[in-house]
Amino acid sequence: MLCKLSREAEGNESSLCMLFEVALILAGLFVLLTMIPHSINYFNYVRVQNLYQSIVQGKLLPLSFTKKPIIGPIFSLPLWVLGKWYRPSYWWCARYNILVFSVGLCFFYLILRKHMNRSTLRKFIIILIAASMFPNHLRVTYHEVFTAMMVGVGLLAVTFSYTYSGWVAVILGVANTPASVVGLGCVVFKKVLAHKRWRYLLLLLVAVGVICVEQWIREGHPFLTGYEGDVGVVTLMPYSGREGFSYPFFFGLISILFSFGRGLVFFAPGLLLLLKNKLHLISQQVYDGYRLWIYFLIGMVLVYSKWWGWYGGVFWGPRFFLFASIPASFALAVHLQDREKSLGANLFTLAVLGWSVWLGVSGAVFDQYSLEICVKNNYALEVLCWYVPEFSVLFRPFVVSKPLCRHNIIIIGYCLTVFIYLAAPLFKALYRQVPARLAELRTTYLDFGNWRY
Repeated sequence: MLCKLSREAEGNESSLCMLFEVALILAGLFVLLTMIPHSINYFNYVRVQNLYQSIVQGKLLPLSFTKKPIIGPIFSLPLWVLGKWYRPSYWWCARYNILVFSVGLCFFYLILRKHMNRSTLRKFIIILIAASMFPNHLRVTYHEVFTAMMVGVGLLAVTFSYTYSGWVAVILGVANTPASVVGLGCVVFKKVLAHKRWRYLLLLLVAVGVICVEQWIREGHPFLTGYEGDVGVVTLMPYSGREGFSYPFFFGLISILFSFGRGLVFFAPGLLLLLKNKLHLISQQVYDGYRLWIYFLIGMVLVYSKWWGWYGGVFWGPRFFLFASIPASFALAVHLQDREKSLGANLFTLAVLGWSVWLGVSGAVFDQYSLEICVKNNYALEVLCWYVPEFSVLFRPFVVSKPLCRHNIIIIGYCLTVFIYLAAPLFKALYRQVPARLAELRTTYLDFGNWRY
């Protein structure tokens, strides 16, 4: 196809390959900005408006419209101001997450560009754009994008000695999603054991302190979260209608990992691709950063497995686990770089790539199309959207058709281009391996002259 990856120094890289990958990145961001619908929750919009007015008037206006922290929305204030000169503020604020996402991708590249093959790094960015959960999450201004990018970039920065700025980013991201402090706890635990330094525990204290201050500003008390008394509706599920962290851990865990409508196996399949045996392709330091991502994700899975709302409400996919797309996409990019894999490994990598691209298409184009059943009869049948394949957002488009508009076709065309480009080396390897394997099987099993009664 267009280029042949080199595992040598960066200087041997094909210029055509580099230009095409940069074009895919820029085109992908343009598509995400202009061709998917963007919206902002009304209460979040009012919250940003009140934040702005509080700064102008010097008097704090009410912020407790939702239970969500205000740390992420604070950084959207420049967009609100920009709306005073060009387009409405609503228009800009609805695109806040795409801006956060784009800036995060820039930092990924700046931090990693000197520590790994740049073509692999660009593929990592392309996969995040076209073949992950991010395309869907960029449609609406929920807080998961801010947390995922701040923590993802911050943990990498810490790994490569940008210590203070890295930890500041991580703490801001964690404070924006207080439950993720358990993920930070897993990272801190790893750091304490690895470096035998108790001082890393101070990071947890700082994060908890920031969370308490934010809650004090928003709720009027450092220990009020806004979730007090928050429960789900009572349905046929045996543990519905309970409050807080009341869900059985085992059921929550297997649901988060394996359910058809929320499971990370389906929504972050790159996590199935291990990197321990790929250290010849990435440095030990890069692998250490990847492991910090995994430790943080483990902590998030552990804490949400106990929460009654582990499924994230009526949302496309596992809303609380957008962060999983970062290590999943990175692992897939590294495996795509490996040209010496076995036939089985190449087939599995191709399957993960294909499903990841469909993941991006499903999130960007179909969202929750034809899944009104999730909210009907006071959410009585919402469980179908968690566990039944035919009602999963990833499988539903194959069950119920949807007319495609011009933007939908462009998005699908872009994602298909990404798939063809990234899969081309795999197809080339399979073109050599499949005939050899078939000849081996024919010699071993179909030479009937060697068979006996």
